Amino acid sequence: MAKKLTAVYPGSFDPITFGHLDIITRACQLCDRIIVAILVNPHKSPLFSINERLEQIRHATRHLPQVEVDSFSGLTVTYARMQNANLLIRGLRVISDFEMELQMAHTNKTLAPEIQTLFLATSNEYSFLSSSVVKEIARFGGPIDHLVPAEVAIALSQKFAAHSNPALCP
Repeated sequence: MAKKLTAVYPGSFDPITFGHLDIITRACQLCDRIIVAILVNPHKSPLFSINERLEQIRHATRHLPQVEVDSFSGLTVTYARMQNANLLIRGLRVISDFEMELQMAHTNKTLAPEIQTLFLATSNEYSFLSSSVVKEIARFGGPIDHLVPAEVAIALSQKFAAHSNPALCP
């Protein structure tokens, strides 16, 4: 009997992009269960709240039955163990990603030798794409509908409209 593969795909997903969805979709071809897990980092100030990002990811992956969406704080390998995951999924866009990701994979291996890291190269059409790039384009009113799901594009437009109009800010 083949071993069931449960993977954690950790990240900030602020916001989720078509590049992330490309990795998730291709990981679904390899794994029985994938947990897209938002890392709660108290040292970062994300544009979207945890709840907003959870909902965005759930909506964008609703057609993928083996995908679950969650959030966590602390070490990724500790979270992966709690979920009985045996694999971490990491997306690679450029060579500089590989250096950092390889270092992290080696570190994780010392902390949790039973958990493997699988690197998936981003598809060519998304190799330039990052959440930071999307937010920068959206901040200046550029088109982003080819970079993120429609509901995320709307949410970004609303966020930046609110930020540009102080009367609308809470």
